[in-house]
Amino acid sequence: LLSQFDPDNTGYISTEKFRSLLQRHGSELDPHKLEVLLALADSNSEGRICYQDFVNLMSNKRSNSFRQAILQGNRRLCSKALLEETGLSLSQRLIRHVAYETLPREIDRKWYYDSYTCCPPPWFMITITLVAFFLYNGVVLDRFVLQVTHPLYLKNTLLYHPQLRAQAWRYLTYIFMHAGIEHLGLNVVLQLLVGVPLEMVHGAARISFVYVAGIVAGSLAVSVADMTAPVVGSSGGVYALVSAHLANIVMNWSGMKCQFKLLRMAVALICMSFEFGRAVWLRFHPSAYPPCPHPSFMAHLGGVMVGITLGVIVLRNYEQRLQDQTLWWIFLSIYVIFVLFAIFWNIFAYSLLDLKLPPPP
Repeated sequence: LLSQFDPDNTGYISTEKFRSLLQRHGSELDPHKLEVLLALADSNSEGRICYQDFVNLMSNKRSNSFRQAILQGNRRLCSKALLEETGLSLSQRLIRHVAYETLPREIDRKWYYDSYTCCPPPWFMITITLVAFFLYNGVVLDRFVLQVTHPLYLKNTLLYHPQLRAQAWRYLTYIFMHAGIEHLGLNVVLQLLVGVPLEMVHGAARISFVYVAGIVAGSLAVSVADMTAPVVGSSGGVYALVSAHLANIVMNWSGMKCQFKLLRMAVALICMSFEFGRAVWLRFHPSAYPPCPHPSFMAHLGGVMVGITLGVIVLRNYEQRLQDQTLWWIFLSIYVIFVLFAIFWNIFAYSLLDLKLPPPP
């Protein structure tokens, strides 16, 4: 194909040859993909198209320059919107629904609709939620949740405790313990309703990165800003995903076509505020095991900060290379600096400040 349409090996295909190729083989392509190819041809004012962009398109990969060529094209996509298509199966309607829930641009929604194969399925969020939470809490501990008034609340190897901060796994494993059924229930609901659709669109690698980054930021935020408190719950990861999703909706308000978006945002914010308010109240409530305080609420704030920085960059760049985004490197550098600062803080600050920490469980 390259020798036929680019005999001089320049890396470009002329627009005329490109159009003739579409006319001959357009019937073999998905209609939405053909629409994108036509938009690419009409958007180019130099009379040529980058051959690599064409190859990327046909292999379901899109470069940043390709996306810009589409978005800045002179031709409006004239076919009907994906939402107006009829005769879809149940699975197709589900995929279309997820596309409208998460993506602000019609061309991205059509691209996702044509490209999604459910292979692999959204395994990360489902595994974390069902296997980790319920299997561990239900089988190993013989209970689904531990109240902060329960004698086993602090006596396990999972939660983060300031006296045991040298045990590095606790900065991650604290998510498997929850302080109350309402704490576990709200986190599970938000994690499934928001996390699974996001993973279906953006993939397990990106969503798990945002989730784990929120978890680590949450426990490190507690160790820096609330140094005498333990922490439990997956709120750091959940708040990272939810805040990134809500921020993406606000930043692309006119493009987001999900139904009742204002009402649903209000409900999500109310639920998050309720859970955060409960965590703040619980933190300052008299402890059932003095002198050890109740869990900290700082993990929620750490997750939110990850969500509105790294998370937003991930969600705004569907199918794009994150390493090509300047803001990605800026926010990633800030995150790495914070992690390094928190590590040194945990090594030196506790002894220098001479804090009176609660006894180990």
